[in-house]
Amino acid sequence: TNLLRFINAALNTELFVSLAGHTMTVVGADASYLKPYNTTVIVLGPGQTTDVLVTFDQPPGRYYLAARAYASAQGVPFDNTTTTAIFDYGAGGTASPAMPTLPAYNDTATVTTFTTSLRNLHSVGLPSAVDEDLFFTVGVGLFNCSSGQNCGGPNNTRFAASINNASFVLPSTVSILQAHYQGDAAATGVFTTDFPANPPVQFDYTAQNVSRALWQPVPGTKVYKLKYGSVVQIVLQGTNIFAGENHPIHTHGYDFFILAEGWAVIRFVADNPGVWLMHCHLDVHITWGLAMAFLVEDGVGELQSLGAPPPDLPIC
Repeated sequence: TNLLRFINAALNTELFVSLAGHTMTVVGADASYLKPYNTTVIVLGPGQTTDVLVTFDQPPGRYYLAARAYASAQGVPFDNTTTTAIFDYGAGGTASPAMPTLPAYNDTATVTTFTTSLRNLHSVGLPSAVDEDLFFTVGVGLFNCSSGQNCGGPNNTRFAASINNASFVLPSTVSILQAHYQGDAAATGVFTTDFPANPPVQFDYTAQNVSRALWQPVPGTKVYKLKYGSVVQIVLQGTNIFAGENHPIHTHGYDFFILAEGWAVIRFVADNPGVWLMHCHLDVHITWGLAMAFLVEDGVGELQSLGAPPPDLPIC
């Protein structure tokens, strides 16, 4: 029995991974131990790690490990090639390796089965008495092209993405954390604290023909303030603006509890002061603006407060 750690090094592709003739026992993901779960296929978002145990108990031979894309957005081109490696134990010769059966590229049911089967190794206490109840819509849109520009989107537009219609813009002078640490005066012009707790306009988020009036988000560098120790619950709802897609969402600074999937409900305790990004882990989507940041205020005392930067920290 061997421990294999898979890392999806693709920037913009979620992957199905399978090993011909073998069952994999998932025991960990993203540095967290999980209740062992047997499967023949795993699903990896960009940058995600998953640890599996594999017992090589099949007849001596050569077996393909194979991976290919999971792509849920309709009508959006993607790389549909299959990448492979060969596990060879005791076979010798040049016989063709056995090939696993991978799910179809749009097999969302397999993705759902996999993700909903992941469980914490130990019993955990769900933090209750929610202090911040947030509702985030997540999706792709379009920006009008500036005069004289040649943009790659439909009808000479450029692609955009947003959370609650706010398309995140990375600051160009100092970091949000640096501006926050230096005080309100330094923050002026770097970020604002008016990220919306709910979508500014309610609509049928999964409709097939979302009004074009909703396709263009508002760019800005907005953060949402949280008091230290507050219990935060977020409903994440994908939209069909331009194209519906499964977005692998990553939150910096925190593990979180998953209460529901499909649309997703997550909950965490804001006990790590500082500025923490929440974003889509498809690299191109974060460059389009599918991100926001939480600004978690200091608590009481040194252990609940943001530490000073080291003296040799490079200047941003």
